[in-house]
Amino acid sequence: MSAFVDADQIRARFAAALSDMYRAEVPLYADLLAIVGDVNAQAGGTDEARIAIERHGAIRVGTAQELATMARAFAVMGMEPVGYYDLAPAGVPVHSTAFRPLTEATLAANPFRVFCSLLRHDLIGDAALRDEVAAILARRQIFVPRALDLIAQAERDGGLGKGDADAFVSALLETFRWHSEATVTAKTYQRLAAQHRLIADIVAFKGPHINHLTPRTLDIDAAQAAMRARGIDAKDTIEGPPARKVPILLRQTSFKALNEAVRFADVGGRHTARFGEIEQRGAALTPKGRALYDRLLAQARHGDTRAVFAAFPDDLPTLIREGLIYVRRGADGLEPITYEDFLPVSAAGIFQSNLSGEARRDYATASSQAAFERALGRAVIDPFALYAAMAIMPEPVTN
Repeated sequence: MSAFVDADQIRARFAAALSDMYRAEVPLYADLLAIVGDVNAQAGGTDEARIAIERHGAIRVGTAQELATMARAFAVMGMEPVGYYDLAPAGVPVHSTAFRPLTEATLAANPFRVFCSLLRHDLIGDAALRDEVAAILARRQIFVPRALDLIAQAERDGGLGKGDADAFVSALLETFRWHSEATVTAKTYQRLAAQHRLIADIVAFKGPHINHLTPRTLDIDAAQAAMRARGIDAKDTIEGPPARKVPILLRQTSFKALNEAVRFADVGGRHTARFGEIEQRGAALTPKGRALYDRLLAQARHGDTRAVFAAFPDDLPTLIREGLIYVRRGADGLEPITYEDFLPVSAAGIFQSNLSGEARRDYATASSQAAFERALGRAVIDPFALYAAMAIMPEPVTN
């Protein structure tokens, strides 16, 4: 038997193929890549080879079976579910995880990650519609047979040879492809959208179609300005913490979702789902740092965000001394470990800003991580544990 292709290589091939496909489907994505390339060239910085290829995608699935199979597919590419994100408090009827590589070596090989959301059927208020949604989703198969066969083969044999790895990439790509033909009538679509536009996007089509693919920039404020200078309909605000000398966590912006022609089962129509996003990643916060961030974020909802976040230290020695960020030993001393995950508030903000003015809904419901993990078929991985495993215990820093 031929040697197996390394999971890092399969992931890199899939990420590149997905980027090519999305560029063809959404030409504005090519404009984002050009903007990010220009901004990053001006900003300079370390790890430029990784940043040039770095992408994250986002998909939304409708059933436990779809989620569990998606997890099996990502496992072939060395991507595991990290973290639990409950977006219901922000008015979005999904909960999510991030499939990504886990170690410094695999992240360096290719840091491709996918934010994968599962529809919460319990948040569909209309019981009859809830049953109809379940029936609609039960009739579809979002994976082509060849993809399912190759997933099972990789699980059975422990990997895929070159030809099968290439076939796997091609077959899995079909799950992420845009289909302009809906599986429901226009009336059913409108009933779904009346509950929440995201429900219509998840339920009414043949598959989950990737809804954005995000390159990483070293200066998101410059990228936002460049988007506007090119006439791209960018968001009004950047999601995440304010601009800082030492960036933390994640900041994101996007152009607003495209209003695209679709064909319902009976008539033509329009659908809004896909958009273009840019992100800037900063330092990963420790539990102490995240607690401070969350506390300030709660205060900022009722005041001046920049003024409130002035209470979060913005120089490296203080961040290290107070144990607010994870660090590793680099060529020039201690350096922050990059945050590889997502923010619930940022994710929800991006979702809401691309729903054509969708009014925020207040879902008075508890988090449901246990239900999500049952659907997934396993527990999600604690991101703090991953950062702690990469980090060192620094010597005390004195002024």
